[in-house]
Amino acid sequence: MESLIIHKKLSFKTLHMVLGFSGWMNGGDVSTDTVEYLKNKLKAKKFAEINFKNFYILNLPGMMQQVAQFRPYTKIQDGLLTNFQYPKNEFFYDEKNNLILFLGKEPNLGWDEYANCIFELGEKFGVKKMYFVGSVAGPTPHTREVRISCSLSSEKQKAELKDYDIRFTNYEGPASITTLLTKLSKKKGTEMINFVAEIPIYVQTKNPKGIKAITKRLVKLLNIDIDLDDLSKMSNDFEKNTNEFVAKQPELTEQIKKLEENYDKEFLGQEGNFEEWLKQHGIDKL
Repeated sequence: MESLIIHKKLSFKTLHMVLGFSGWMNGGDVSTDTVEYLKNKLKAKKFAEINFKNFYILNLPGMMQQVAQFRPYTKIQDGLLTNFQYPKNEFFYDEKNNLILFLGKEPNLGWDEYANCIFELGEKFGVKKMYFVGSVAGPTPHTREVRISCSLSSEKQKAELKDYDIRFTNYEGPASITTLLTKLSKKKGTEMINFVAEIPIYVQTKNPKGIKAITKRLVKLLNIDIDLDDLSKMSNDFEKNTNEFVAKQPELTEQIKKLEENYDKEFLGQEGNFEEWLKQHGIDKL
């Protein structure tokens, strides 16, 4: 069986593909839930998938906590097996916006073959730009706007993003599957943009603020008309609930105050951000 399985041939050519992966760079479920949110909002339909067999380690010796992430997912209710699920890697299409969405799990094995499956599908349906969305934990307080870092496949793409309030990434260390996709995109004639939200290191739950921060940039960039009011409400509820949690922990409260001070100093020290803040509050006209 081929690794790339196409269930339905699309009758239109797309330009853009948005990718989300579980695993690394999915803190607060930002990567997977951003794509899931778009899939549900746009009513995107599944049309292809990548077979899991060549790409995952399903069992390793060790303690349950250490190896659980490798095992297939299962669900048992009232003594009966109701679900058994191997890793999924699925493509969805939205014809109205000429968009493909991909939801997958970062592979353990066969990275090049896995990446080629994504590029092969993209080539079949005319994809010219791919966007990865993800997150990393960092010194961002939950009370401030989520900072977005960006890495690109080419220098010329920077001009396109000058009005999107992003910072260009400086990083050295372990790579992800999206790093490989970015490297290969140059040879494949496809542009690659990676948006990574910096979320609070002290919050381990789903992070709607991170999801919203990336989604609002994506829909603007892709010219997609959707209402984000529900996402705004989830973000406000998240901040409120986190405030209530933090209020019960004095030591954490003090640490967050320091994070806020550092965040504000950095923000006010960046001329572009400060000028934009003045405009948003009408102070530039005083």
